[in-house]
Amino acid sequence: MPTTRLPSAGFSITIRVSVTADASSIGRLTTCVGEAGAIVTALDVVDSDHVRVTVDLTCDTADSTHADQVVKALEVLPGVTVHKVSDRTFLLHLGGKIEVTPKVALRNRDELSRAYTPGVARVCLAIAENPEDARRLTIKRNTVAVVTDGTAVLGLGNIGPAASLPVMEGKAALFKRFGGVDAWPVVLDTQDTDEIVRIVQAIAPAYGGINLEDIAAPRCFEIEARLRELLDIPVFHDDQHGTAICVLAALTNALRVVGKRLEDVRVVVSGAGAAGTAIMKLLLRQGVGDIIAYDRKGALHLDMPDLSPSWRWLAENTNKNGYAGDLPGAMRGADVFIGVSAPNLLTGDDIAAMAPGAIVFALANPDPEVDPREARKHAAVVATGRSDQPNQINNVLAFPGVFRGMLDAHATEFTEEMALAAARAIADVVGEEKINPTVIVPSVFDSRVAPAVAAAVAATVTRP
Repeated sequence: MPTTRLPSAGFSITIRVSVTADASSIGRLTTCVGEAGAIVTALDVVDSDHVRVTVDLTCDTADSTHADQVVKALEVLPGVTVHKVSDRTFLLHLGGKIEVTPKVALRNRDELSRAYTPGVARVCLAIAENPEDARRLTIKRNTVAVVTDGTAVLGLGNIGPAASLPVMEGKAALFKRFGGVDAWPVVLDTQDTDEIVRIVQAIAPAYGGINLEDIAAPRCFEIEARLRELLDIPVFHDDQHGTAICVLAALTNALRVVGKRLEDVRVVVSGAGAAGTAIMKLLLRQGVGDIIAYDRKGALHLDMPDLSPSWRWLAENTNKNGYAGDLPGAMRGADVFIGVSAPNLLTGDDIAAMAPGAIVFALANPDPEVDPREARKHAAVVATGRSDQPNQINNVLAFPGVFRGMLDAHATEFTEEMALAAARAIADVVGEEKINPTVIVPSVFDSRVAPAVAAAVAATVTRP
């Protein structure tokens, strides 16, 4: 039976199969894969003779169970032999995804003497005399620590530091690819707030910035706030601020598409954790009409008991009419839905109940809060966090350029003005003449994005 979930490159497999060498054999393979709900992305002939042909059949599946179903469907085809199945995602991660490469040649004694002892001592003494020279003479100039405790990893939850490492490696690779920033994973085997703050404070001299990643709320708020007070380098929690920047950029262009103003719209946000809170704060800073924040305990309002400090702040600054109902009820007449929560919370009917020209950002990954295919039947603009859907809202649009700009400007802190500037820059890269319902953000591979964001961020920094 075909899967109802969307196939993804994240579950891409390559199946080596042999089949009888007749004119219809390859067609039977691709038809079988398609009927099983997968998407064929490549087919390569490995070997052949007069009797049989061996091919590598690559396809996107929805998850591991679906991949097994596709393989079993092929195995029962007459004349087909399945030899092996390779998970392309696991193959990509073998041995890790990043490495350290020297920037200088070490070909002889002369070069070694200047890069290391005895020549390096002169540089050390220069920095001891003027510590600010570390930004000019060491990796501090272009290096960021990607810090996590593994408590809130990609919707997987508290999986611990070792299991979080593949994500942090990926983050470091994205920093380099899109911003030219050298980043390194710092995964901490502790969930104690005080200890995390102490560790990051202790390692900070080697870095020009700190990127906090996948630390569970509400501890992430305290960790960020305390580190900002202690350090003279920018501290940026990407799950909060990177997401908020990208959402504001996308919403700016989506509102242009539907002809509405931010100050006139009512927004429903599902998920009042790190990302949702930062999104709402940035939208409020921009003058949004009203927001209803919804989380596991319901719509946040002032009469709700046992509000955490962050939820109390949201209750005091959103939900003007004190709505206390369920999520589908909040959707009725809303102009915008932003989901940073959990899959399959809404149906197409819930989207149909929104105001005309509705905007839906269903960003839960890998499965959004509402099936984007159903949402598009009723909403004017639909965006997700998935790379295989139009309008992917991805933090890689923000954080490489944000850090590039902060490092270039020798910034000592990340500010709200930087966030607003970055969002404007991302939105403007698309260009008002090019935006449409399926293009509200630039591609993550658009080479103009990171430089535009970096320039906009750097322009907010006041030099001494």
